[in-house]
Amino acid sequence: MNEPKLNYVSCPNADGGHRMAYWEWGAPDAGHVVVCAHGLSRQGRDFDVLAQALCERSGNTIRVVCPDVVGRGQSDWLKNPKGYQIPAYAADMLALLAQLKPRTLDWLGTSMGGVIGMILAGFPDLPLPTTIRRLVLNDVGPAMQWQALQRIGEYLGQTGSFASLQQAADALWADSTTFGPHTPAQWLALSSHMVKPLAGEPGSLTLHYDPAIAVPFREVTAESVAQGEAMLWALYDNIKATTLLTRGAESDLLSVATAQSMTQRGPRARLLEFPGVGHAPTFVVPAQVQAVVSFLLD
Repeated sequence: MNEPKLNYVSCPNADGGHRMAYWEWGAPDAGHVVVCAHGLSRQGRDFDVLAQALCERSGNTIRVVCPDVVGRGQSDWLKNPKGYQIPAYAADMLALLAQLKPRTLDWLGTSMGGVIGMILAGFPDLPLPTTIRRLVLNDVGPAMQWQALQRIGEYLGQTGSFASLQQAADALWADSTTFGPHTPAQWLALSSHMVKPLAGEPGSLTLHYDPAIAVPFREVTAESVAQGEAMLWALYDNIKATTLLTRGAESDLLSVATAQSMTQRGPRARLLEFPGVGHAPTFVVPAQVQAVVSFLLD
């Protein structure tokens, strides 16, 4: 497997700024950029299989950029946990796009990464270098089911200590069976970038992210989620990008009703459901990869 190049972008904040890491595949000077943004507790290497497929299909004429949202992966951790919120993540992505200077821009976002994509594509007058041409929203929409957010909150922030990668992968699978069927090799590959050495415990591993990302998440309530829906629907209705909505057919986060509404308003997303998958498809299984590659490049 080819390896991506690790780069960084400097992002401002009230505490003197931070660096956000991003993984870059394909042609480093290509004007066509596809940004793949991960979910809440994940990181940019989630998209290795998809990125390689996109580069191969394009004849290596595009760049696929997979950021580690701040607090995750190779990115800095914030001094103030209150900064771990969607508007700040969107601001970081504006800094990233200013550095990348794409001429053609596509965006794929899983869960949290999809919410960031809705902001960038739907908020008027943002200083984007170019408008988003095609948008993939992976198992997320303006309305999210409270029970699913509660389920995620039960494990968020528990980064643990593991004696081996396999032990960590097994623990991750316990929280991630909704991702759908994966072979042991596929899951181990996905898990390999989800861990890092645990400081002070030689030979031990821990999850890659700052446990403090859970601090603002714990403050979310059913009422605040409901209040945010109107704003997110307004953003969605403003989206002009050609949009694909991918959904795990058994998703507990994105309801059937919300998905159907997304096909009837705003950009009128094309809906594609993957059977046997919940929240969220990983784009490792060939059928999932092919669907996104075709949408973005055909």
